[in-house]
Amino acid sequence: MNYTNKECVNNADYSHTKSVDLDFNTAVEKVKEALSTEGFGVLVEIDIKATMQEKIGAEYDNYVILGACNPVLADRALRAEKEIGLFLPCNVIVYEDAGEVRVSTVLPVNMMRTVGNASLDEVALNAQERLVRAISSV
Repeated sequence: MNYTNKECVNNADYSHTKSVDLDFNTAVEKVKEALSTEGFGVLVEIDIKATMQEKIGAEYDNYVILGACNPVLADRALRAEKEIGLFLPCNVIVYEDAGEVRVSTVLPVNMMRTVGNASLDEVALNAQERLVRAISSV
């Protein structure tokens, strides 16, 4: 599958990224809504800007990591491969880069290939299609 078009790019085959014409906070909320529509909940939200400022005094533009999980797909993946928890949840990021707001998701198919368990292929593809649809809809 090729997820690249003029609005979306793949970065070294590990992500699907889209620039959005929204302010940062609105983009974060729209991404959460889009993930929910595709059956994902956000288990964790990490504010990189605040965390890096607090921990090491580093300055960052707005940058949030959303740990998204679809419980049905996670269950199928964990039953197929106990160690797959190392790849869960699926990370989605919203960040600012030179004044532009971008949203990006990991591509599970490419991540799961490293595991070498063919029984994960369908689960990874299902997750990837849902994540890409969510990002594309924002």
